[in-house]
Amino acid sequence: MIHAVGLLKERRFLPLFLTQSLGAFNDNLFKNALVFFATYYIYDSMDAETRFSAIATGIFILPYFLFSALAGQLADSYDKARIMRIIKAAEVAIMSVGAFGIFTAHIELMLLALFGMGVHSAFFGPIKYSVLPQHLRDDEVLGGTGMIEAGTYIAILGGTIAGGLLSAYVAAVAVILIALLGWLASLRIPSAPPLTKLKLDFNVFRSSYHLISATLHIRRVALAILAMSVFWSVAAILGVLFPPLVKNVFHAQKDVASVFLAIFSVGIAIGSVIINRLLKGEVSAKYGPASVLVMAAFVVDFFFAANGWEQRPDTGLHNTAEFLALPGTWRILFDLAMIATTGGMFVVPLYAFLTTTVDKSQTSRTVAANNILSSGAMVIGSVGIWAAVEAGMPVLGGLWVVFALCLASAWTGWLLHKAGAVPHH
Repeated sequence: MIHAVGLLKERRFLPLFLTQSLGAFNDNLFKNALVFFATYYIYDSMDAETRFSAIATGIFILPYFLFSALAGQLADSYDKARIMRIIKAAEVAIMSVGAFGIFTAHIELMLLALFGMGVHSAFFGPIKYSVLPQHLRDDEVLGGTGMIEAGTYIAILGGTIAGGLLSAYVAAVAVILIALLGWLASLRIPSAPPLTKLKLDFNVFRSSYHLISATLHIRRVALAILAMSVFWSVAAILGVLFPPLVKNVFHAQKDVASVFLAIFSVGIAIGSVIINRLLKGEVSAKYGPASVLVMAAFVVDFFFAANGWEQRPDTGLHNTAEFLALPGTWRILFDLAMIATTGGMFVVPLYAFLTTTVDKSQTSRTVAANNILSSGAMVIGSVGIWAAVEAGMPVLGGLWVVFALCLASAWTGWLLHKAGAVPHH
């Protein structure tokens, strides 16, 4: 087996890795620049900030729910490399709209571009995992999946940091240039011809229903999708809570919110690498329940650390250096890092279950079915946490929702482990 990192030397993997990573970077640069701009420069109340963060998250995720079924059909019916090139060309146009929205301070245009990037990612999502069994050997798929996941979260880290540090105008230019780089990388992806030919169903609701019902009859796949849906609802809730938590509980500037999101991204990437080493290419959920139970424990510690945070006099918000110098900061950051690392260890093998359990001609539709349900769970999580805060729940109380969902993830992970590992073909 080629060591997972060794795949980066291979043309059958590197262009895909770069294309996906640049897209993830761009998504998060644009989304976080938009959310931080609204949180720190437009709104001045915790409820309004949480509401806007939830709306932006929902707008970005909604296309996954609407278009994943069509994306899966397209990816299984046509050359995956050609579809990726079309998608990346569309990204250049979408980011041009977003940049114009930033330069004209037109929030509706910015949200339209955010929706467009969600559409772009929804169509790319089924391909980035389903193409791996075509380009890689069976014993390389878990390693390749881990590398894609790790690269994605390192890219999210970069985009998140850049979204907090760059001015809105610099970000507007950057998103167009990065979209162009992603399109150029996609030109080098080797052909991945279709293994089947489907009659496309453009009714997104009917095709979504048929796709999900056709996928969930396989027990291992159903359990993996259920586990991932619960996990991504946790990630969505945390993403909504971080900006208002940082500003109103930790009394810190937006660059500290970037640090929180960055640590979360790095942690998931580290967890991806650790679990790949532990499993040594085996597709198994045996470490899943323990990983997510440890995650739940660190969520509880994070709550108590944040709940005991001392209110400071009204002398402005801490910058990153001031925040790092405060007592208790490193406990908060360590908790965050461990929540993310154990989360990465939990979720990465689940994607490998999806692409190795079914026939290679069905992998895109299987990943698409997962994206529909996971995105639906993320929308429910982000909108639900906003509704709970609107109804009077403290923002910190959202962490107990996260704790409960971690327990649900552990249960589904245990059921999946009992269902058994996927044998190599």
